[in-house]
This record gives sequence, structure tokens and C-alpha cells, in this order.
Amino acid sequence: MSTTSKMADQEPKKDVVAPTNPRGIPYAPFVDKVEDYVTSRADVEKTLKKFQEMISKYQFMESNQQRRAAGLKDKMPDIQKTLDMVQFLKTRKPGSDPIEATFELNDTLYAKAHVPPTEEVYLWLGANVMLSYPIDEAEELLTGKLAGAKLNLANCEEDQEFLREQITTMEVATARVYNWDVTMKRKEKNEQEAIEDGEKGTPNG
Repeated sequence: MSTTSKMADQEPKKDVVAPTNPRGIPYAPFVDKVEDYVTSRADVEKTLKKFQEMISKYQFMESNQQRRAAGLKDKMPDIQKTLDMVQFLKTRKPGSDPIEATFELNDTLYAKAHVPPTEEVYLWLGANVMLSYPIDEAEELLTGKLAGAKLNLANCEEDQEFLREQITTMEVATARVYNWDVTMKRKEKNEQEAIEDGEKGTPNG
């Protein structure tokens, strides 16, 4: 064998990348044969513990996705309302009469204002930051934000469904390992009883 082929044989094999969903959440292992995960009853406890840890991680990720989805659902109506207002102001032609509007100063205080046609609007960007935008740019920005929020919400809901499926898969795997342990324990007991019965039935010398 050549030196080159020997070196190739000695090179460490690359780790197989575990399959994930589009957002990088790994698939849960499907336990078809328990013997692929446990070789004896001594392996059962650590295997069940590992499976439970995986379930906890999936449940944690599911909880995070639920909170994120709730935040997006709260935010989207505000974005849509702001976009509708910008699009309405965009239809106002120069020289049109001012419109009377009521705006919120705080939770319980409102004020009236007369809004003339305008080519500029101010948008809250969060963290007490407000910037002025030409109406066309404001419409483009809000349209993009709304589309992004809808896409993120769809991804969150897809991930939640995916995580529920992985949790179910791990719960089934846990049940299979547990049942395998019960079966092996019963088998060992029966074998022990059979040995003891055989010893009792064997006549002395």
C-alpha cells in the first residue's frame, strides 16, 4: 500500500452534520430499535436522562418561540395602522384643506390638531428614537417592516409546530426505552426463577 493511501486511511472521519429545520433546530432522533441506544439495562438510566434533557431543551425553545410570536402579533397591528396613515397622507394633495386629527399624548390624554398636506412624516423607531422620512421612504420602510414581521411570525409558528413534533418523538423514544427496560427486567426475573426452580428440582448426589 502506498504512503498516500495509508495517510488517507489514517485521516479522521468528519463528523456527520445532524439534520435541522430551516432555522437550524435539530431533528430529534427516531428510536426504531432500542438496542441502538442501550446495550444493557445499565445504560437505561443515562439514556432516559439524556432524552429528558433533550425534551427540556425543545420545550425551552418552544416557549421562546411562543413569546416571540406573541410579540410579533402585538407589533403588527401598530405597523399596519401606521402604514395606513402614511398611505392616507400620501393621497393628500398640496392645497387641500387641513384635516382635523386626534392624537394621544399619554394613556388618558388626547389633543386635537389640524394636519395640512405634507411630504414628510416622523416615525418612532424604538428606544425613544424618532426620525423624519419623506412619505415615499416611510411607506417603503413600513411595508418592509410589515412584510418582515409576517414572515417572522410564519417562521415562528412553523418552528412551534416542528418543536411539538420533536417533543412527541422524544416522548415516544423515552417510552420505548422505559418499556424495553421493564421487559428486560421481567425476562431477567423469569430466568432467575427458572434457574432457582431447576436447582430445587435437582436431586442431591
